[in-house]
Amino acid sequence: MDLEDLDVGVGNGSIDTVVLALTDMQGRLQGKRLHGRYFMDEVVGGGSEGCNYLLAVDVDMNTVDGYAMSSWASGYGDFVMKPDFSTLRRIPWQPGTAMVLADLETTGGEPVYASPRQILRRQLARLAEHGLTAYAGTELEFILYRDSYEAAFNHNYRGLTPANQYNVDYSLLGTARVEPLLRRIRNEMYGAGLIPESAKGECNYGQHEIAFRYADALTCADNHVIYKNGAKEIAAQEGMALTFMAKPNEREGNSCHIHFSLRGKDGKSAMLGDGPAHLSVTGQRVMAGLLATMREFSLLFAPNINSYKRYQPGSFAPTALRWGVDNRTCSLRMAGHGQGMRVENRVPGGDVNPYLAISALIAGALHGLENELELEDEFTGSAYEDASAPRVPATLREAAGLWELSPVAAAAFGDEVVAHYTNMAKVELSAFDAAVTDWELRRGFERL
Repeated sequence: MDLEDLDVGVGNGSIDTVVLALTDMQGRLQGKRLHGRYFMDEVVGGGSEGCNYLLAVDVDMNTVDGYAMSSWASGYGDFVMKPDFSTLRRIPWQPGTAMVLADLETTGGEPVYASPRQILRRQLARLAEHGLTAYAGTELEFILYRDSYEAAFNHNYRGLTPANQYNVDYSLLGTARVEPLLRRIRNEMYGAGLIPESAKGECNYGQHEIAFRYADALTCADNHVIYKNGAKEIAAQEGMALTFMAKPNEREGNSCHIHFSLRGKDGKSAMLGDGPAHLSVTGQRVMAGLLATMREFSLLFAPNINSYKRYQPGSFAPTALRWGVDNRTCSLRMAGHGQGMRVENRVPGGDVNPYLAISALIAGALHGLENELELEDEFTGSAYEDASAPRVPATLREAAGLWELSPVAAAAFGDEVVAHYTNMAKVELSAFDAAVTDWELRRGFERL
């Protein structure tokens, strides 16, 4: 919808609420619900203020130390949420509601450097200097439970009932068991302007995936966060709960494979050519850059402690940094053909922040292009068994150390962004190091 549509809807009473939303460091939508008339009269022209601590808290919304842009010392001031009206849409799962995503500015009118959406905009601007445009599609998996979020919380997320009690990968019978919810999510996302393609079962108990059509990189990331937030809201309305957590149990984790391609000024694939795996010289350099930066940028693909539990041999989550054609054991899988050819990055999990992950893909691609990197040979066979391959970092601590000291990250994102997201990782690590886990209690309470 556009502003005129919104004005008409507010005028006739069919829309009474406008959600103004930003994406925080954790990839979550945060913001305000505004009365429709107030939004039209007061917010359209100048935006709305919010506390800048929204980009300086942990996952529990605790204020934490170490952020240059926001602290007790600086008084936790405001930034401005400026609506991007190209994202304005109805939200069918909330009555009388529209949503618009915001870009973040300081009160002085400067972009907020740590904002994920602004980080992606900067990488897209760098890419445009090379005459290239990025396209992406994200494949989010989730696990669905027949318990409400409140019940799950009260049971410490233990002993929950999965929506399917056996492996329903590609099973039509298994997905039919939860089709009322899957259908509602698909149709209501379509009503919100997304283009759903399909829903299918996955391997873990109660695990499913709803896929959406690819788009330009910024639109893809916007759609991702709207879908992720909306799917949780719809599940809650149905008395159920779903999680995108990377590794909620010891079975298969939730992945978020990201399909990525570049187009030139003519609108055609810049990666398609006559080289290995039908890659152009540009495509080969892009792939080489992605491989070369994967370890240093892992923090942007796997941002949480739990993220690294996915990387197990034989789990369809990668462990080796190799590329291959239609090879799901590699971190980078070439998929599709002709103008639809793209690279699938299989490293991210369902907990990924899409703006940061796609930014990392663009920055890696540019590193390969600007340094004319040579692409290693295609890997065939099982990359799990390649002992010589560089490895996906094993822990958040390892990934944060690589990111913090990376000259490539500093050059691509700037020292301020590197420091900000390093601190995010250190906050999580400090909290985890201080925690006493169920595993420790089970192992040590009586027996040690």
